[in-house]
Amino acid sequence: MAAVPAPPPGGLRGAIDLSPLVSRQNQQAAQAAQARQAPAGGAPEQASGLVVEIGDAEFPQLIELSSTVPVVVALVASWSTPSQELVVSLRRVVESAAGRLLLAIVDADASPQIAAAFQAQSIPTVVAVIAGGPVPLFAGVLPEERMAPLFEQVLELAAQNGVTGTVPGAEDAPEGAAAEPEPEPLPPLHQEAYAAIDRQDYAEAARLFRTAIAQDPRDAAAVAALAQVELLDRLQTVPADARTAAAADPKDVPAALAVADLDVAGGHVDDAFDRLLDAFAGASGDDRTVLRTRLLDYFALTGADDPRVAAARRRLAMLLY
Repeated sequence: MAAVPAPPPGGLRGAIDLSPLVSRQNQQAAQAAQARQAPAGGAPEQASGLVVEIGDAEFPQLIELSSTVPVVVALVASWSTPSQELVVSLRRVVESAAGRLLLAIVDADASPQIAAAFQAQSIPTVVAVIAGGPVPLFAGVLPEERMAPLFEQVLELAAQNGVTGTVPGAEDAPEGAAAEPEPEPLPPLHQEAYAAIDRQDYAEAARLFRTAIAQDPRDAAAVAALAQVELLDRLQTVPADARTAAAADPKDVPAALAVADLDVAGGHVDDAFDRLLDAFAGASGDDRTVLRTRLLDYFALTGADDPRVAAARRRLAMLLY
């Protein structure tokens, strides 16, 4: 049986943790998901909304919903026969969970940002998302009899992180399911920023969050959201040869920054910290300023209480002084 990795210290953060960034009402997220129910592979639609097809534009709503119910993301492709076989098996297993899991089908070719965020090395790839954080499960096709116990482990991990709800509107959700809490109203600038994110206008969203911070420097949610939106914006233009360039020349600061973004997006925060700190040690002038600023952004994104941040801060301080 494949093992589900334990969550990193301080909760499931470290990858693109968009759960605070897209704090919307769960009902809105459910409606957006149910509007796209036809999964890849030709399987029939489901009125319950337990299986949805999403793209880059719907990704933030999916991340928000993962704070209520664990989401199983299947990265597939229309040209892949194993993908079609996998979708059929995944549907049966997820539907048997009676609303405790949501299956999201992603066409990796049509949604490259999602594929890059999960650092999918092959198709198909299956990842769980719990409270905004990724939990890698398996690549390729797993026998159906092995999926059920694996997903039970996902549900146990979700429960440990307080994610025990059911898919909103699921017809067969068990009675007595936990009621969804009403979210607090969002500040106007945050609402405008989320609307910009829906349009994939990350530059405008970043501008709005900067305005919110200027009006209230203690707006921690805006600070974290700004780091996340800027990361999403940069991921759209990461050079295809970034890893090759960084491996060829560890002192290539632009390449190191690009690869560090990919590492953070995929949840490899330690790798990103080490890469930028190694580059910082050999850099000078403006390069040091750029590297330090990016590290501070990563610290805000990962969370001040994360021990990886504390270790990286200590090393940065030693390099500075």
